[in-house]
Amino acid sequence: MRNTFFKILILALILSTLSILSIYSSTFQKEGTIWQDIYKRQILWVAIGLVCFFLMSQFNYRKLWDINYFIYAVALFFLFLVFALGIVRLGAQRWLRFAWFNFQPSEFAKLAIIIFLARYFSRKSVDDISLSSGKFGIFRGLVLPFIFVAIPMFLIIEQPDLGSGLMLLFAFTALLYLTNVRLKYIFILLTLLILPLPFLWQMLHGYQKQRLLVFLNPNIDPLGAGYTIIQSRIAIGSGGLFGKGWLAGTQSQLHFLPESHTDFIFATFSEQWGFLGSSLLILIYYLIIRQGFEIAQKTQDSFGKLLAYGISLLLALQVFINIAMNMGLAPVVGLPLPLLSYGGSSVLVTFIALGILVNIDRRRAVF
Repeated sequence: MRNTFFKILILALILSTLSILSIYSSTFQKEGTIWQDIYKRQILWVAIGLVCFFLMSQFNYRKLWDINYFIYAVALFFLFLVFALGIVRLGAQRWLRFAWFNFQPSEFAKLAIIIFLARYFSRKSVDDISLSSGKFGIFRGLVLPFIFVAIPMFLIIEQPDLGSGLMLLFAFTALLYLTNVRLKYIFILLTLLILPLPFLWQMLHGYQKQRLLVFLNPNIDPLGAGYTIIQSRIAIGSGGLFGKGWLAGTQSQLHFLPESHTDFIFATFSEQWGFLGSSLLILIYYLIIRQGFEIAQKTQDSFGKLLAYGISLLLALQVFINIAMNMGLAPVVGLPLPLLSYGGSSVLVTFIALGILVNIDRRRAVF
């Protein structure tokens, strides 16, 4: 257990350090005290996140089983509260302000849904390593859990935050497969989701339609919706093999790349550290995610196993989608890169999730 604890902690600290360096690099030349304080805020979030990591590594994850519905209800409460009291930034209403802290409930909702699904599909006894889902019919195995996932998913999409909403759907589909729900149920779900896609086009916001169109061809609006992805690809390509060096990237330093410290921080990092640096960054993410899957494989408790799988899948999906988005291989959906992008909510939730992983590995030896 101690080896796993230190491996995950060290890898998370490396990512957090790279985050602070990249955020400082992309903001230090911008005018205004707000930009000068951003990297300091990230240092504070990392410090608080580390405290959460240590606390959750000591907190018995089995207690999450008992408070699961409370966690789900709190997540829904905050999501509803966003529509009444949420602050608007960049045309989206996704944040709640608590004193000086802007909290994004969708980040918490992702983890809450993983905990909920792990509890729903598993048995309470730690001695019973089988899953409840083996006896579920189509209603309990597919329809009912989908309803529980769909409620927060649509609340998040309405903020609007299409990326985080789709993350819940992807995680739900992956966990259906891992819980041994009958494959025909999964095919039914996928069919029901794919068939209405042409009709859902009219329900999308204007900027969401534009993002999908520029994903297919960024040059149709090079100075508008396609501008960011074009600049992101230029930044990644201009980094070459070894990169331009810290504080030396042109796209981020000269402010050609919007959101260079948040959603497009991978492009900032790639420009400064090149292909080799980017490969090392992806390797670090791979090592963390692999640790999570190894913990899941070794855990006999069905709840702990699904929880570890769910957290690992959530991290893997966010890393994959964000990097693909930066490279123009996926539509721009506004997902942060875990522990690298600026943002207190994402940092805290990621550290909490990693702490739960460590505790699952710790308790695995007890049962």
